[in-house]
Amino acid sequence: MKRFERELITEWRRLGLPIHDATLVVGVSGGADSVSLLLGLCELVRRAKLSIRLVSAHIEHGLRGAESAEDAVFVSEIAASLGIDHETRKAKVPRIGNLEENARVARYGLLARIARSNGAFAVAAAHTLNDQAETLLMNLIRGSGPAGLAGMRSVRPLEREILLVRPLLRWAGREDTEEYCRSRGIEPRHDAMNDDRAFTRVRVRRELLPLLRTYNPKIVATLARTAELMPSASETAFSHGQSLAVRDISDLDGPLADDLIRGWLNAQMGSTRRISHKHITAIRRLALSTKSGKEAELPGGASVRKRSGELKFVRK
Repeated sequence: MKRFERELITEWRRLGLPIHDATLVVGVSGGADSVSLLLGLCELVRRAKLSIRLVSAHIEHGLRGAESAEDAVFVSEIAASLGIDHETRKAKVPRIGNLEENARVARYGLLARIARSNGAFAVAAAHTLNDQAETLLMNLIRGSGPAGLAGMRSVRPLEREILLVRPLLRWAGREDTEEYCRSRGIEPRHDAMNDDRAFTRVRVRRELLPLLRTYNPKIVATLARTAELMPSASETAFSHGQSLAVRDISDLDGPLADDLIRGWLNAQMGSTRRISHKHITAIRRLALSTKSGKEAELPGGASVRKRSGELKFVRK
């Protein structure tokens, strides 16, 4: 086995993910990270290290014209060569607002549908150490609290009984995924949007991280490790389910209450990227109000309602 495959199965077991009798949807964009994940998982199945059904899934956002269509063909051909099931879905991405965030929401929504239709326990995403480091820096720049600085988690709920798993997150860097693709004779696709410095993430990747490497050559691994070690309010908030007791908020000082609310929302929504300080403040005021029956509106059509001493998350 190649090192990439050994590391992948080791992390799979560490996360306690199913080894037998399960279906997994693998999100594949066509880039080195997602292609390497698909190739590695297929090799583990071939070697009987895993006995699960794999379904390749590609979401075509249609943001790059002919290149988007070529990505879809590329991924479907890889899936066919590996002998696994494959689905391509076209996403409708709103052009108003944050384009990157809109694409992410549309992508995960479609991946969750594919997982449901295939009876899959999870969707696998190919986020790496580099993605974790970039996310930490972006959240730090935005002024996020502990929940944001905790970065991404290797396993989190995606929708109802479906998980989102990231088996590359703790150990694989972009160099690892590119090298594994080369070792398998695959030339992955390149997304030109990853070079567009109009996006904050691209500027962090192309400008900020290279500067930080002059201070610490291992800055990517260092930042990723920092994100992993940060206490995540969302993890403690899982125990609250869809409801959060008002007394849990009233017992805390303002900043701690805000962190608890943000973590609870993260557990419900899967991300708080669209949640601003004004949303958190509105929910805290709702909680501390003496009146019931009110609600605080959230992005994406969701809201938080106050009923009988509890805050309830509602997705419209």
